[in-house]
Amino acid sequence: MKSSHNIVLIGFMGAGKGSVARELAQNLDRFNVDTDDMIESSLNMKIREIFSEFGETHFRALEKNLAKFLAKNLKNAIISTGGGFAMVKGLNKIGKVIYLKASFDCIIERMRNSENAEKKFAKRPLLNDLDKARELHKSREKIYEKKADIIINVENKTIKQIAKEIKKILNKEKD
Repeated sequence: MKSSHNIVLIGFMGAGKGSVARELAQNLDRFNVDTDDMIESSLNMKIREIFSEFGETHFRALEKNLAKFLAKNLKNAIISTGGGFAMVKGLNKIGKVIYLKASFDCIIERMRNSENAEKKFAKRPLLNDLDKARELHKSREKIYEKKADIIINVENKTIKQIAKEIKKILNKEKD
């Protein structure tokens, strides 16, 4: 594993990165951090508000600065990222990159069936237009695949199953 021993989870919004990060953190006895939460905390604003007030370009600049900070300062953590965080340069300097892969339809269906569906959609401004979001998913898939050290298909799997699969792969790499 990379010297920082961080695990960076990437994938489209709603793929389960935050839930998998929390499960992995428990299984591997590590802390987990969420890049969107860190950005929200630093500005004391929700992602939706940041997009509305400052625009996506400003938000992406915040992600870029956060990526540099994480690469320098974070060790032995599980990091869940926002859907666009994979576009930052030097992502692999932060840690081992794992892509949680799922089709757009699977992601939307999972979100719609969750108990807090309305909240999940509300916090993701790029899901306001599902046709545009579908195109965004399609355009990001190749980027996620290119940036990933490991690709995990998460469709039809529970959070526990996904975390177990990641842990198994990481343990094999140690040997």
